[in-house]
Amino acid sequence: MEKKLGKTLGLLDATSLVAGSMIGSGIFIVSSNMARDVGASGWLIVLWLITGLITILAALSYGELAGMMPNAGGQYVYISRAYGRLTSFLYGWSVFTVIQTGVIAAVAVAFSKYAAVFFPGLNKVLFNHAFGAVNYGHILSIASLVFLTFINSRGVQNGRIVQLIFTSTKIFALFAIIVLGLVIGLQTDTLTNNFTDMWSAYKTTVGENNEISQIPLEGFVLMGALGATIINSLFSSDAWNNVTFIAGEIRDPKRNLPRSLIYGTLIVTGIYILVNLAYLALLPISGDINATGTFEKGIMFAENNRVGASAASVIFGNAGAYIMAGLIMISTFGCNNGLILSGSRLFYAMSKDKLFFQTAKEINKYDVPGKALWIQCFWASILCLSGTYEDLLVYATFVSLLFYILTIGGLFILRVKEPNMERPYKVFGYPILPALYILITGAICIDLLIYDTTNTGIGLILVGLGLPVYFIIRKNEK
Repeated sequence: MEKKLGKTLGLLDATSLVAGSMIGSGIFIVSSNMARDVGASGWLIVLWLITGLITILAALSYGELAGMMPNAGGQYVYISRAYGRLTSFLYGWSVFTVIQTGVIAAVAVAFSKYAAVFFPGLNKVLFNHAFGAVNYGHILSIASLVFLTFINSRGVQNGRIVQLIFTSTKIFALFAIIVLGLVIGLQTDTLTNNFTDMWSAYKTTVGENNEISQIPLEGFVLMGALGATIINSLFSSDAWNNVTFIAGEIRDPKRNLPRSLIYGTLIVTGIYILVNLAYLALLPISGDINATGTFEKGIMFAENNRVGASAASVIFGNAGAYIMAGLIMISTFGCNNGLILSGSRLFYAMSKDKLFFQTAKEINKYDVPGKALWIQCFWASILCLSGTYEDLLVYATFVSLLFYILTIGGLFILRVKEPNMERPYKVFGYPILPALYILITGAICIDLLIYDTTNTGIGLILVGLGLPVYFIIRKNEK
């Protein structure tokens, strides 16, 4: 008799997975890039608000699909039901090649990058290859993936405990930054100064000799800049859908899955906006060259884009960099636990449909897809060595957005194809809110194709490479 996944996760566990998978390293870094791209505090907050709106709209729509089809594999299953096997395979292929494993790799690299604050020897180069250099930090990144995969291969309860501990820890720490940041920051004029000219947008670049140039942004140029830089905040808010991959292990999934999606995305959206307000209360949004020829601390010119560390330095002094490094290590470790736990369930579902390695559908003695976990670990470890951290995030998020649009489009298709199917939860504001998500996200994707053609093109190529693979698999089936 074929073993099945056990239903052991409740609403708290599912909500913890949503929030924990979303909060990784991005919230501590990307606001620096965004500030250089748009310059104005008002537009920075607007971008985070739009990101929150987009994420919540998507979660509301996914809630209906999750209630209809509470099966392991989540989004893969929804796409298959609406569009058929080819489209669902291309999604699963993209998740395996770059979306899930690429983000897992990037988060693992961020973990080791901040571990190097405590252990500088991790930066020592071991050898060079075509894509860059491999250092001891990359080895630590892979070791963290192997450890978390081992933990999750020993049963879903282990992954559940790790997720609850690390998610609660980083949410508590983020609230501490918000409260302390606002209390300390509001005693100065920094927040007032940042919002004095809050809509004057400009793009800031730094030349070879540290000269700063600023280009005013207006009209369509401003819209283009906003659309291009929002990829940063969208990456920081991504992975909320991972909970749908483990639907087969959630108790009362028709009720708990939609609720966890909505609760988790609302919690993280609120935290992200408050964290950025704390940054603006502590740090000037812009910066300049001081007398020593180095940048003054500010959001735009935070060292290595570590705006979270710069904010912590204002709160805690010299110890701030170490406190923030420790927090980000906790955050990334917990984030990857959620990504590793959930991603393997999609590959399990694909394997059951004969569209992935057949060993991936095997359930081990701990009632989890152990081989799917280790296959995922192997490819993510290879990506850790690729040295394409920043670019990987761009085309991984771009491809994710394309499939989010397709999936929510499937909501309209299934309302027509299967009108009588049980829907324990129906999306609020249908059809306006799902259509609004498609319009906003579609516009962002078009903007990215125009302003970041190289990385978005790589993303499309990776999806396209799945076509011959699919037809080879189908041929072998016959």
